[in-house]
Amino acid sequence: MQRWDRIEAFIEVARVGSFSRAARHLKVSPSHVSRLISQLEQQLGVPLLYRTTRRLHLTDAGLLYFDRCLPMLSGLAEAEQAVRTLRDEPSGTLRVVAPPVFGERYIAPLINEFANAHTTLDVQMTFTDESFDLIGEGFDLGVRIGVLEDSTLIARRLCERPLHVVATPDYLKRHGRPATLSDLTRHNCLTGADDHWLFEVHGQRREPRVTGNWQANSSRAMLDAVTRGMGLAQLPEDLIDEHLQTGWLERVLEAFRYPHTGAWIVYPRHRQPSSRVRQFVDFLVERMSTPGTPSLSSH
Repeated sequence: MQRWDRIEAFIEVARVGSFSRAARHLKVSPSHVSRLISQLEQQLGVPLLYRTTRRLHLTDAGLLYFDRCLPMLSGLAEAEQAVRTLRDEPSGTLRVVAPPVFGERYIAPLINEFANAHTTLDVQMTFTDESFDLIGEGFDLGVRIGVLEDSTLIARRLCERPLHVVATPDYLKRHGRPATLSDLTRHNCLTGADDHWLFEVHGQRREPRVTGNWQANSSRAMLDAVTRGMGLAQLPEDLIDEHLQTGWLERVLEAFRYPHTGAWIVYPRHRQPSSRVRQFVDFLVERMSTPGTPSLSSH
């Protein structure tokens, strides 16, 4: 083990070019670092460093030794981290916030599976369609769907989640099938918390405001309304897939469908992820890439 200490001291000095800075990084004294490198040079029988009045330089032997030892030292650090990760059983309370429909259908079962495998873990799930502040409200993780805006949060993509404008065949027979976005002004558009719909026109994102006589902050309520022929609605594919297959609903304006909607797991950037957060995120990303989740693609 003494040899590893000497190698680590040499690698750090070679990397930062200073005994004193290397000593600070290694949390030892500069004299101790100097002594370790002298011992290593004696052991090898060749000088590894030579000193000028301004800085340290590597000898030819030092360059060769640095190039060969650096991967080994990095591999040792990776091996130690792998063992720590395996050792660290998730514990404490995992606090997750997600949209109700998507969260209840896809995220909650996976949280339950994860928690069932790690019995030292407590779980708190919150489902809301309202915007949420992860840090301010004390959540470890959040699920966001739709278009992921610029954020200070770290995000990992879980899956695609296409949005489609749909209506019943009877509604389209009575009111006509919209062919352009401007045709939406002649239709009763069922809206959620936001009255802007999302499209792409000639590669550009468009979010026209739509109007109608119905509004609710519930996608399930909107699904019920659109299946009753009350108007057009823009809804995610996983929610309407069965109705599309049976012909109860039909898609319209598919030429303008926005192709970049999806679901993401997000968590604060400035925090060092705990074992429970790190392992659950990896678990969720892996499990969401298997069959049984909505329109999944690469993440």
